[in-house]
This record gives sequence, C-alpha cells and structure tokens, in this order.
Amino acid sequence: MSATPATDPEEAAGASGRRRANGHTAFSATLLLMASSVLSGALGLVRTKYIAKIFGAGPQTDAYNAAFQLPDMLAYFLVGGVASISLVTILNRYAHANDEEGGDRALSIVLNAMVVVLTAAIAIAEFAAPLYTRHLFPKFSADEAALCTSLTRILLPAQLFFFIGGVVGSKLLVRKIFLYQALQPLVYNLGIILGAVFLSARLGIYSLAVGAIGGVVAGPAALNAFGAYRNGLRYRPIFNLRHPAFLEWLQLTIPLMIGVSLVTADKWILAYFASADSGGITRLTVAKTLFNAPLGMLGQAAGAASLPFFSALFSQGRLADFAAAVNRAATRILAVSLLAGAWMVALAYPLVDLFRGGVFSPKDAETTARYFVIFSFSIALWTVQGIYARAFYAAGDTRTPAIAGWIVTLASIPVYRTLFAHMGLTGLAIASDIGILTQTVTLAVLLHMRGLVKARDSVDNGEPDPPAHTRGLEWGELLRALIAAVGGFGGAALCMRFLPVPHGHPGDAILLAAGSLAWLGFSWAILIATGSTLPRQILRRGSP
Repeated sequence: MSATPATDPEEAAGASGRRRANGHTAFSATLLLMASSVLSGALGLVRTKYIAKIFGAGPQTDAYNAAFQLPDMLAYFLVGGVASISLVTILNRYAHANDEEGGDRALSIVLNAMVVVLTAAIAIAEFAAPLYTRHLFPKFSADEAALCTSLTRILLPAQLFFFIGGVVGSKLLVRKIFLYQALQPLVYNLGIILGAVFLSARLGIYSLAVGAIGGVVAGPAALNAFGAYRNGLRYRPIFNLRHPAFLEWLQLTIPLMIGVSLVTADKWILAYFASADSGGITRLTVAKTLFNAPLGMLGQAAGAASLPFFSALFSQGRLADFAAAVNRAATRILAVSLLAGAWMVALAYPLVDLFRGGVFSPKDAETTARYFVIFSFSIALWTVQGIYARAFYAAGDTRTPAIAGWIVTLASIPVYRTLFAHMGLTGLAIASDIGILTQTVTLAVLLHMRGLVKARDSVDNGEPDPPAHTRGLEWGELLRALIAAVGGFGGAALCMRFLPVPHGHPGDAILLAAGSLAWLGFSWAILIATGSTLPRQILRRGSP
C-alpha cells in the first residue's frame, strides 16, 4: 500500500519531529498528557483528601495554601510563569534550520543568566516574606501570619528548580517528546504525599512544604534534565547577556513578566479576599483542586501539547494550516469540556463528600461542593482560553495577551470585591467565572481582529464546504455537544434524585458510578442521534 500524505496540519507539523526523535502528533501528545493528568489528578485528590483528613479547613491549612502565593508571584514576574513558552518558539527556528548546536547554546545562555537572576530574587524574597504576608493577608492572626511566612521561606527555592526544568524541558518539547513532561506532575504530587505520610507526625504542616521541595527537585528538574540529556542536549557554561538568542527570549518574555493574566491572578485574588474567612482559603483551594483535575486532563494537556505544533506551523509560514489547527483544537476541547462540565455539576456533592472525614467536617464538604459547582460552569472557558493564548505565543506575540490580561484583571478586581462583600465566598466563585469569561472572549476577539484565527466563517460564497482556513469554530458541533451535555446532566441528576443509597462514602461511590454511567449513556446517545462527529473522532483516534 502506498503512503498517503498527512492531511492533518498538526500531524504534518509533527512528522519531522517523529523522524528525528520518535516524537508525537498533537493528538497523541494530548492523549499522553491527558493520561498523565488523570493519574496526577488522582494523586492530587489523594493528597487533598489526606491533607483535609489530617489538618482540616482552618488556620494551619490556610497558612499552607497561602504560602504558595509569593513563590508563584516571583516565578510569574521574573520568568513569565512558564519559561518554555517563549523558548520553544526560538528553539523551533534552530531546529528547522538543523542547527542543534546553536539551539543548545541559546538554551544554555538563557538558563545561566536567569538562574543568577532568580537566585538573587529568591534571596531577597526570603528576607521580604514577613512584609509580604502582612500586606497580602492582613486578616491573618499573628500565629497564622508567622506560620505562613515560615512555610513561604521553605517553598521559595522550589521556583528555581521549576525554572530549570522548564528551560531544559524546552528541548524535549521542540523534539515533540512529552513523556518526561507527563511524568513530572506525578512525581511532584507523590513528593507532597510522601512528605505528609512520613513526616507529618514530627513536622506537622511543615511536612507538606518539605515534600513539595522534594517533589519539584525529583520531578520537573531532574526528570526533564535527564530526558533532555538523553535526547542530545549539551549544556554549556556560557554567560552572555548580549547574545541575540537571549535578547530575543527576553523580548518575548518581558510581556509575560509584566503582564498579569486572570488565569494566574485569579488564585491570588481569591486568596486575598478569602483570608478574612477562617478556613475560607482552604475550602476554595479544595474546590479548585477538584476542579483542576478535569481541567488539567482537558485544557492543560491540550494546551501544552498544541504549543509546539502551532509554533512549527507558524514558523514555517503555513498560516492557513495554523488557523485551521487552532480552530479545530478549540472546537474539540470546547465540545468535550461542555460534556465534562455537565458531569461535574450533576455529581458535585457526592464527589466532594468523599473528602469529608477527620478534621474536614460535613459542613466544610457542603460549602466546598457549592463552590465546586460554580467553578464547574466555567470549565469550557478555562480550557479554550489556553488554546487561544498559545496561538498568540506560537505566533511570537506575547505582548497582546499580556496587555489584554492586565486590562481584564484590573477590570475584574472590583467585581470580586463587590460580589464578596454581598455574597461572601460564593460571590468570589461567581466572580471567578465572570472573569474567565471576559478573558476568553477577549482573546478570541483579538485573534480574530489580528487575522490570525477567525472565530466565525470569513467567507460566504455558497460553498457547502469552504476551505479550512476560512472556517471559524464549528458552531453546529458545539450546539450538538451542548444538547448532549444537558441530556447527560439530566441522566445523572435522575440518579442523584431517585437512586436509594446508604449515607456516607459507600453511598457517594454508588452515586458517582451510577450517575457517571447515566451521564455517559445519555450524552453518547444524544451525540449519535444529532449526528455529532465527536463519537467517531473518539473511536477513530482510540483505534490502533
């Protein structure tokens, strides 16, 4: 049988990567990262359950969750959050020119320069931690503030290892090798769990911070370094702040450094206001952790897998294929996220109730489930905004989303403040949904206005099947997915309403199993009946 050319631009973009280093297509990479997200999410839920059981929702866990804020801010404002985002674009150009040595040199220069900067910043932050805690969490008691400061100082060095892992991992992303990226969150979560299991009796809440440090060293840093070395990375101890590659990386990254996207700022804003409610940060964090499990499986996996392929298409000048790939990815992820959101809303209460136990009371579980329901309505927005943001990054434009992020974030803060004043933590959850809606629509409109990706069909010439690059999102497919999501929600809700189950965790498990089957059956049947292409895509992609 003769070979047929690749018709999927994402697969075409990945073909050279497969020949070089047995890389992935965009879809196979997404499947791998989704599988990783499932396992990581499961470990994250085990971690959350264990922490909730031992420490509950109170001042200690509030201080622990708040302690991540300063390290996260430091990484965000110094290296743009994810170093690989801008570095992949640069390294892709070296790879396209078959200049692997030049790419390794550029990577080494960026790594060396920013390790010095980040180390100095961490040292300064260690001294400034008490001042930071006092100003960002003014409602903390003196003991709570002191605990938060101590935990912050332990967690700060982790950002150095996250950065190292992100930079050396860029080598793997350009080669379209995602195995090490898939493993690192598993190791990180496992580190926190092992820290709690073996050290909590002696160190208390500090065991979680120690476990986090061990997890980031063994996971993001060591795994990516090992994988990059195995795949040809040759580190060079070069320090040259005038090298063109470093200046280009800095130019691309500065907007990420100074731009605040609501995707990141949301957790900072939530923590700031929730600190006034004892246990509030912890309950919101538990709800967000549960929310992030399917979000990671869908949006983060697809976004991380898509960036190298979008970047390759754009760098090769294949702008029509680039636009088509972005819209196809956005349509797929939106459709699946609508279905997932219906499952999450319908089964929120038995899902969250599984975390009840120990110090985490039934009241904590009930209020956390309410926040989880509100967050779940926005999962489709969280997933697709990641695709749109990476479309800008792949096109070498980090300035536009940075400016838009600042505007949306500043405009959203009064919404958080007002809704919190009138509705408490429930208002904060609603404000989070409103903010991410604004963020997503803004990115979509800007992509459309710049002519990079059309949100709707740009031609109307009577053709039954217009060219791929002139099409926008597949609105008909999204409508079918929405109808299926409503049907799936109805099926799961019927189980919740009429299925007699025992009280407690066994009953929760029965409701989750039965409700999930009903959700799947109703959703699948409606997708088939309405002529959706999603079932065929899933079955075709899942076949050998």
